[in-house]
Amino acid sequence: MSEPGSTTSGTSAAVRAGREATARNSVTVVVWTLISRVAGLVRVLVIGATMGPTYFANIFQSGYLLPNTIHSTIAGPILAMVLIPTIVRALDNHGPERAKEVISRIGGRILGIGLTGAAVLMLLSPAVAWTFTAGVAEPLRHRAWLMTIVLILFVAPQVVLYGVCALGVAAQQANGRFALAAAAPAIENVGTIITVLVAVGIYGPGLEVDRAPFGMMILLGFGTTLAVVLHAGLQQYGAFRCGVFTLPGRGWKTDPEARDGVRRVMRSIPVAACPAATNYVLTAISGTVAGGVIVVQLSYQVYYALSFLGARAVSMAALPRLAEAASSGDARRFGVAWRQGLFYAVIAGLPSLCLLAAFASPTANLLANGELRQANLISELAGCLAVSAFAQMAGGIHDFGRQALFSRMDDLGPRIASFVGLFVGIAVAFSTLLLPAGGARLAGLVVAVLAGEAASATTVLARLRYSMRPDALTRPSHLVVIALATVSMFPIIVLGRWTLHILNPERLMEMLLLMACGAVTLAVFLLVVRYIGLKVTAEKV
Repeated sequence: MSEPGSTTSGTSAAVRAGREATARNSVTVVVWTLISRVAGLVRVLVIGATMGPTYFANIFQSGYLLPNTIHSTIAGPILAMVLIPTIVRALDNHGPERAKEVISRIGGRILGIGLTGAAVLMLLSPAVAWTFTAGVAEPLRHRAWLMTIVLILFVAPQVVLYGVCALGVAAQQANGRFALAAAAPAIENVGTIITVLVAVGIYGPGLEVDRAPFGMMILLGFGTTLAVVLHAGLQQYGAFRCGVFTLPGRGWKTDPEARDGVRRVMRSIPVAACPAATNYVLTAISGTVAGGVIVVQLSYQVYYALSFLGARAVSMAALPRLAEAASSGDARRFGVAWRQGLFYAVIAGLPSLCLLAAFASPTANLLANGELRQANLISELAGCLAVSAFAQMAGGIHDFGRQALFSRMDDLGPRIASFVGLFVGIAVAFSTLLLPAGGARLAGLVVAVLAGEAASATTVLARLRYSMRPDALTRPSHLVVIALATVSMFPIIVLGRWTLHILNPERLMEMLLLMACGAVTLAVFLLVVRYIGLKVTAEKV
């Protein structure tokens, strides 16, 4: 191991320079995450356009996403966030060799959990497959069940591979490297798209369960797993470039830093598991409608893309300031940082909310292509998109509030909010089974997402309000500006809807009109915020 002060100090200086470029890193993460989200949206569009509103499409979409859901259940999305502080401490205090030891020992434990998860998934594949096919019509149900089992067996190793991905992301970000870590998921999406196109090219589009051969499902399972292998390889290549690539090892129990990192991951599992459990229930219930999984997943992709363009992007940028204010113990300073961050988070999400809610039908018309281009599916997708517009705002506020609680070293609040959102979301989801399959069931499932996020947001805001007393959560001037900025968009939106109704244009012209209306609406909105909002809402520490 290198001596502290020699290569260690040189490495730390370079690494710290990368970490301190906060603005550049924020832009890098947002841009590449958005590209990955767009690639994910294109992936679902390709699956829908080539496979159509079929039960075969349902079971493929449900099955190949299952490993990511299992990975998310064992802390997936926040795994890197939890591990980064541990890796940073090892890197700064002892150098790259010590960081590699810590990563190796934590990696051994994480991948061991992943292997267990993959094995359990394989053993329980008949039961899991039943949950995805219980709503399939009886003549097709048994064959659909068998096909789902085959798919699960081929994609189960992805649970381990996603753990490899998370370790690579943590290693890169701890060294101030963000681009490849955020871009690699887009490559996985491209690999999945190629797999789907090859399978459909060989066997044909729009096949239902009774006509699709088992070879097609095997090809899809094998190809999507190869795409995740490529993703994992890229993340580990990124770790290699940072000088901290290592193989998983043993000994985490005897290493204080590795043991602390593993324990923090274990404590964070409920925060990640609750959304994953909700997503699993939504996927299973949407499978009761032919093509329903595709429609709901399309809505999910739009929901996440808008979130990372809006409130969640602000959350990532504001977190360092919140953490710094919280660590200083200055309640006034934290209050100012929170109120300004909340204001910007709401402002960032408002245009998406208003535009998507108003133009959900033409947006659905543009997204529905190929085998999905059916009037009833377009109508259902429009309803789902309209609800997603509100869900992304609730989700963004929940995320920002959760980050604020984490910055105050409060990990109980986010766990409570996650459980509240889980129970509310699942209750609403199961209630949609009372609705007709050909009616509003799919839109009701997206309402479950909105209800869960709203309940979680309310919970974190209540906890923040209690901890910040007597400081206020927001200022009246912020609410006034939000109201004025929202109202300023209405004339343009109304004019845009009227123009589309009168002209009834072809799809290309419809897309151009939507883009023009969105650009003008956003320009007016930003002008109001720029020349009224920023002057009225300025708050000194």
